[in-house]
Amino acid sequence: MSDLRQAALESKAWPFEEARRLAKRYEKKAPEKGYVLFETGYGPSGLPHIGTFGEVLRTTMIRRAFEVISDIPTRLICFSDDMDGMRKIPGNVPNQERLREDIQKPLTSVYDPFETHDSFGHHNNAMLRRFLDTFGFEYEFYSATEFYKSGQFDEVLKRAVEKYDAVMKVMLKSLREERAATYSIFLPIHPETGRVLYVPMKSVNKDDYTITFDDEDGKEWTLPVTGGNVKLQWKPDFGARWAALGVDFEMYGKDHSTNTPIYDSICEILGGKKPEHFTYELFLDDQGQKISKSSGNGISIDEWLTYASTESLSYFMFLKPKTAKRLYFDVIPKAMDEYHQQLQAYPTQDAKGQAANPVWHIHAGDVPASDMVVPFSMLLNLASVSGAEDKETLWGFIRRYAPEASPETNPQMDQAAGFAVRYYNDFVKPGKVFRAATEQEREALEALRDALKAYDGDETDEALQSVVYTVGRERFDPMKAWFSCLYEVLLGASQGPRFGGFIALYGVQETVALIDRALAGDFVEG
Repeated sequence: MSDLRQAALESKAWPFEEARRLAKRYEKKAPEKGYVLFETGYGPSGLPHIGTFGEVLRTTMIRRAFEVISDIPTRLICFSDDMDGMRKIPGNVPNQERLREDIQKPLTSVYDPFETHDSFGHHNNAMLRRFLDTFGFEYEFYSATEFYKSGQFDEVLKRAVEKYDAVMKVMLKSLREERAATYSIFLPIHPETGRVLYVPMKSVNKDDYTITFDDEDGKEWTLPVTGGNVKLQWKPDFGARWAALGVDFEMYGKDHSTNTPIYDSICEILGGKKPEHFTYELFLDDQGQKISKSSGNGISIDEWLTYASTESLSYFMFLKPKTAKRLYFDVIPKAMDEYHQQLQAYPTQDAKGQAANPVWHIHAGDVPASDMVVPFSMLLNLASVSGAEDKETLWGFIRRYAPEASPETNPQMDQAAGFAVRYYNDFVKPGKVFRAATEQEREALEALRDALKAYDGDETDEALQSVVYTVGRERFDPMKAWFSCLYEVLLGASQGPRFGGFIALYGVQETVALIDRALAGDFVEG
């Protein structure tokens, strides 16, 4: 047994824990279908948000972990519920008046407000696939519309007719009395209007697999449940899809967790084996509200990738999936720096440590080396004091600090420099607030300036940190007040980098000039 497999069998990293639980499903007998099937679902009622991406990423992490401990082949399906009726119009799309004409139509029959695809559903599916392809996911895309219309769902729909009373019994237990009175697991697509109808059934006919109902105008219709004429309500659809495809694993947000027994029961009634589940906590925006496709709050995938690497987003998604997390712009610098810290630690770790390291799961074991010679947070501070409008400005400082580094040999560093300039100008610069130094702080800053003017030692992080510390130790207790002074007076921020490292990067004489400008009041408005 390889060291990695042994480490994986013992690792407490959550993807390996979930993979071991899934492996027990087939420890006595391999699946008859010949593979283990992972599934993620997407409801294209709104633009795909970052939580959708996180679901696919985390499922992929468990899939790769499973492949370490098991020799059974795997597949991943991303299933789009694009036959759902559009119940409300998302607030973050154009042409809203035109969309109102298509309320209750299946999403693949709804006008595309962006006018780039055949429908709103097709547009959102394309966006999702582009996002997933950007990250190099290996997946198969399934459209519910195609799945229903092509007949791939026909057999399970016929079983739903045969087991109609049993499935309805499960559903009715979960419904209020008023809702239960008119509820049916089947939603017919109106033959004339094309709308998804929420109407009670007059009869469910087992002899020919049809349903009979009155539409909203009182006209009676009889339709076959097969061929895309009818779809299932969303809760029965979950269980029916598991049964139809033979799904072995699916994760979803905490808001689905109370429905898990319903999904499982319906899957089993329809002849399937309930899959393994993983419930994750929801992402919140900067106000603590759940991120929503229809409102478009929080941060989008494109927005994250404007300011940071794909790997930093994957790192953020890996961390504590069962803990609710704020997902907004202020988490980006920390994710960037921690990702590279883990990359730098990886080569020094044994198999057990590597199996627990997030970067193993981000890169499925093929972990690259980090070429970041300067942390991202330091680049932000450098952009701040230098007023950088482009990454070439930052490279002027980086080359002096690390002469062996270049955009060609350090592509991660080069990419991060570009990200830092954009992030600084969009988020840090508008919020910078400088203050004047107190008398005690002014005397300390003058002492630091004079010490740096006279300094002729090694311009390393540690040596310069010692100069900063010596000045502060003689004047401040606690030392935290000294560093707050440096950040607030010189950088216009409430917190900042290890200051010796900042001086080494920015330059000793440049820092002397920075202190002089601050003491002259150049940074304080008014």
